[in-house]
Amino acid sequence: MARGSTRTVGYGANPLLQVRMPAYRSGVMLALMAFAFMALAVRAIYLQAFSDDYLREQGESRYGRTLILPASRGKILDRNGNVLAASLPAYAVWADPDQTEAKPGELRQLGKLLALKPSVLRGKLNETERTLVYLRRQLEPEVADKVRALKLPGINLQREYKRHYPEGETVAHIVGFTNVDDLGQEGMELARNRQLAGQTGSRRVIKDRLGRVIEDVRAVREPHDGSDIVLAIDSRMQFLAFDALRDAVKEHRAKAGAVVVVDVLTGEILALANWPTYNPNLRSRLSGVQLRNRVITDTFEPGSTMKPFTAALALELGKANPLTVIQTAPGKLTIGSATIGDAHPHGALTLEEVIEKSSNVGIAKLALQMKPKEMWEFFAALGFGQVPQLGFPGAVAGRVRPYRNWRPIEQATMSYGHGISVSLIQLARAYLVFARDGVLPPLSVTRSDTPAVGARVISQKTALAVRRMLEMAAGPNGTAPRAQIAGYRVAGKTGTALKIENGKYVKKYVASFVGFVPASAPRIIVAAMIDEPNAGKHYGGEVAAPLFSRVAGEAMRVLQVEPDAPGVAVVIPANSVVESM
Repeated sequence: MARGSTRTVGYGANPLLQVRMPAYRSGVMLALMAFAFMALAVRAIYLQAFSDDYLREQGESRYGRTLILPASRGKILDRNGNVLAASLPAYAVWADPDQTEAKPGELRQLGKLLALKPSVLRGKLNETERTLVYLRRQLEPEVADKVRALKLPGINLQREYKRHYPEGETVAHIVGFTNVDDLGQEGMELARNRQLAGQTGSRRVIKDRLGRVIEDVRAVREPHDGSDIVLAIDSRMQFLAFDALRDAVKEHRAKAGAVVVVDVLTGEILALANWPTYNPNLRSRLSGVQLRNRVITDTFEPGSTMKPFTAALALELGKANPLTVIQTAPGKLTIGSATIGDAHPHGALTLEEVIEKSSNVGIAKLALQMKPKEMWEFFAALGFGQVPQLGFPGAVAGRVRPYRNWRPIEQATMSYGHGISVSLIQLARAYLVFARDGVLPPLSVTRSDTPAVGARVISQKTALAVRRMLEMAAGPNGTAPRAQIAGYRVAGKTGTALKIENGKYVKKYVASFVGFVPASAPRIIVAAMIDEPNAGKHYGGEVAAPLFSRVAGEAMRVLQVEPDAPGVAVVIPANSVVESM
């Protein structure tokens, strides 16, 4: 090439810059990229248009929560509208361990407010396999406000209710109590749980990572509060009965005791008390002994309180009349290889006097004139051996053996209340047959403003005749002069029986008394039982009769019942008669 001349060289002439791949490859790559963008576009359209529900479900599963809207439990009221049980606002404190980000100092503050040890609180917050861990239930609103003020991530408050019992231990056994989930566990709280509980509501929400509600995603299901229940209990009478029972148990150093008051006209239970008892507001250390509603769940041999029924059956069958003379001398009666006896020999007694003096021999001789089937059917008609239809948990049937298996000695002893077991509520109801002129009505734990309708068991003539015998038994010459009430005529019967342990009688006693007042026109029945009195006295006339007198006398004042024996003083002889065992 000549000096100074210029030569043009092409860009692709350099070997390093030459493209050696096929020319179509760039087209393929462009096509693949276009296809990928189209696939993304199709996926986006699919997710937005056709998978909206699925995406919402996935979001909710991670941040959605169902909040329970609690229903307020219905109140339990006494017959006069006084509150016996009510629900107060409270809060549950719960945590989502995965979202809890509190610092050690904040956790210490929280533990102090919740009364939880640091180790316990940390243990709850380490349960990472759960999304909801309760830290404390039924927290007072004032404390809940302090927890809320901490603003701890993952720590949440949920409104609930806490049951409160204004009358405390006085009405514990009839009202009962609920558990931490507000479900009935004892008493009427358990028996009427469905009616009291109502129906909870709910709402579905979305929460952020700090546990704050940011969106409602479903409609609210409103809660429906429970219904109120009005009991037959009169809280004034209940307090008086409870107070008298507690004093009697302590005075006689007894193991336990029970008393029940029944309205003769309506069959309503006006008072029902047990000792020992418990405070339903403080249930951390409860035992079976405290929880037992002895009026309804405990059975015992009724002793001489059964004698009036044997006398009534004899009158109904025409085996005797009130003035029929029965020879009880020498105070003992041998039947086969067994011998029964009276506490004191009495000689010849009329049937009225047999009940007044409580003669085992006299009533046993009368019973042996009857057929076992006749006695068994009469006991069944009175409700013995059958579960009382009270709609109350724990009621028991007692024990009356089939009549086909009775031996003569068993028939004789059952006539005066041995070899048969009953509950106190069964005895109280059975005595209504005398107070209601032969008619036996059902009992009711809820208020009723109309007279109870019952079935006739014995004639009015028989009922009035036995009522007179019971008035004699509670008089100065009977076994229960201490049952008398100034200004009122009293009718009733004592009972004393040995207890059975491991199939054998032991020297432990149950003292009882059942009666009604005023005897001229009965208004209430009071049945009282003292279990294992241990202060030197054990007869029903010494232990249970005074309890009856106190409870029934105060009930007369509460009900404002006119005296039927004004000006008549109480007469208690120096050496009063005691019933035979």
